[in-house]
Amino acid sequence: MKDNFNNECKNTISKVRKNSDGDITDVMLSNGDTYSIKEGINMAKNGMIEGVNVGKAKNGREFLRSNPNGKEDDNLDNKEMF
Repeated sequence: MKDNFNNECKNTISKVRKNSDGDITDVMLSNGDTYSIKEGINMAKNGMIEGVNVGKAKNGREFLRSNPNGKEDDNLDNKEMF
C-alpha cells in the first residue's frame, strides 16, 4: 500500500493569494496544487504542509504562519503572489 501521507508532507507553501485587505485567501504548494486558506489550515493541522503551523488570533480565528526561524523572507506575507 502506498503511503500518500509521506509524499504530501514534502510540500511547502510557495505562493499565496491575498484579498483587497491583504489577508491570505489561498495558498499554492510546492507541487503546484492550490487550496483555500481553510483547506491549508486543515492540511497544516494534519502535518501535510511543512514549515507552517496554525495560530489563533485573539478573536478565535485560526491562521497559518511560518515556523519561527529568524528569517523574514520566508514569512507567508512575504511569499510571491499568484
